[in-house]
Amino acid sequence: MSEMAENKKRMLKEVIMQLHAGVSPQQVKERFRQVLEGISPVEIAKIEQELVKEGMPREEIQKLCDVHMAVFREQLEKQKLDVPPEHSINILMEEHKIMLQFAEKLNTIANRIQQISDKSYVGDEIHQIEHIAKDFQDSEKHYLREENVLFPTLEKHGITEPAAIMWMEHNQIREKKKQLSELVENYNTMSFQDFKKQLGETAESLNSILPSHFFKENNILFPAALRVITDEEWKEIREEFDEIGYCCFTPQQLTAIPQTEEIRKEEAQALAASEGILQFETGSLTKEQLEGLLDSLPVDITFVDAEDTVKYFSKAEKRVFVRTKAIIGRKVQQCHPQKSVHIVNRILESFKMGKKDCAEFWIQIKDRLIHIRYFAVRDKNGKYLGTMEVTQDITDTKKIEGEKRLLDWKD
Repeated sequence: MSEMAENKKRMLKEVIMQLHAGVSPQQVKERFRQVLEGISPVEIAKIEQELVKEGMPREEIQKLCDVHMAVFREQLEKQKLDVPPEHSINILMEEHKIMLQFAEKLNTIANRIQQISDKSYVGDEIHQIEHIAKDFQDSEKHYLREENVLFPTLEKHGITEPAAIMWMEHNQIREKKKQLSELVENYNTMSFQDFKKQLGETAESLNSILPSHFFKENNILFPAALRVITDEEWKEIREEFDEIGYCCFTPQQLTAIPQTEEIRKEEAQALAASEGILQFETGSLTKEQLEGLLDSLPVDITFVDAEDTVKYFSKAEKRVFVRTKAIIGRKVQQCHPQKSVHIVNRILESFKMGKKDCAEFWIQIKDRLIHIRYFAVRDKNGKYLGTMEVTQDITDTKKIEGEKRLLDWKD
């Protein structure tokens, strides 16, 4: 890092210490303006990454983002991103606009309900809130596309901390969406006063966090992405976006794939097909057979090599957790929330040292029971080759009783 960058980093530390001590962003923004003068978003990201490496908590870096936004809001609002309508960044930004409309509508309805004393007069409003809650739940695909495609691509270009901070904010938004859904579900069992109070708080929270978060992405993260990501990578990103899917409210004219693009994909897949035979100790398979076999397993598989790098995942028809090709080559630690990385490292270390061969967990996702297992993969001599994650929805399996024999099968 250059001497100038080191000076900027030192000054940023001073600003963060002031914020940590309780000084408001408005009070430090002039100092911050001096620090950032003549420095690009990409350079800021790299300095932030250096600070995190030195032990600075991400929560403190998040405060810097808020000051950055306060200082340069007018300047940032003037910049226009020059991307075509079907570009992945434009799709994300259009979804931002629509979600802000949902939040504003929710706030309007919540304010209206505050003026009503009898719950028998709010039937129409409750119906509207139900629709908004469903739309917010479906917005999860928006965040999954960012976390599983855009963020990993940024990481490959050395931009890790801005993406990590945005992921932190995604989880904060998820908590608010969950609160809204629970309010709708529990409406009939709550007192009207409690419902009004919690609805007002949730609507206010969403109207605070969403505009701030989307502004940071639209005006800081996305411009940085457009600077470093290549045209070829943007094509791959769009394909991965299409694979994950879009929200029920995403404008269809932006997501439609031109016929020429579909033809290009088919031709590329045909050229990539291999007829080579893979010879194993217990038989042989073509690449096509092996891939079909792995994708047909009633479990999701992900393989991480001995260097903790994601190398492969199966493409089951109904995956429990989203996986995209953007994670290939990514360190497994970057695929987990920060709060659980230390556990991931302990599991991997126990596998590498030969202390353990398996670790298993089970969690509830809505009304489904998900069984997650990690297996140490070793060669014939016991050498550690990597770790396989196996994920399975065992909700229906747990219900099995008695017997069903082969002769009982009917077509």
